[in-house]
Amino acid sequence: MFRGASAINLDIKGRVTIPTKYRQSLLDDCQGQLVCTIDIQQPCLLLYPLPEWEEIELKLSRLSSMIETERRLQRMLLGNASEGDMDKNGRFLLSAPLRQHAKLDKQIMLVGQLNKFEIWDADVWQKQISADVATELEGGFELTEKLQDFSL
Repeated sequence: MFRGASAINLDIKGRVTIPTKYRQSLLDDCQGQLVCTIDIQQPCLLLYPLPEWEEIELKLSRLSSMIETERRLQRMLLGNASEGDMDKNGRFLLSAPLRQHAKLDKQIMLVGQLNKFEIWDADVWQKQISADVATELEGGFELTEKLQDFSL
């Protein structure tokens, strides 16, 4: 389970360093094999341990290539997917097209989302959080069926 947000510097080669607290579980669960792709709703990347990504691939394989919206989703997620291994220092290489999609510069945020990480440009992340808080304070979040019974 991945939780919390960590500020990280992207190195000159485009590698992100996975925080130490997650490395061993990633090595145990997937031998450090990760898959990164674009988020189709936000200007960020999604980084999955390989077993989690394989579940996404299975769902994508069940979509029709004859229905344009389903094919578009397959094309965007699969076409941008980049598989790789964490190196011995806990680094994972983000391809140039992925970095360009999320407009990643030097300072990034690695945000745990239980089964995956989101990777954001640090400034864009701060703006997104500010916008989310403002929307919540204004009562602008849609109360979906699942949220009706959610409480903290």
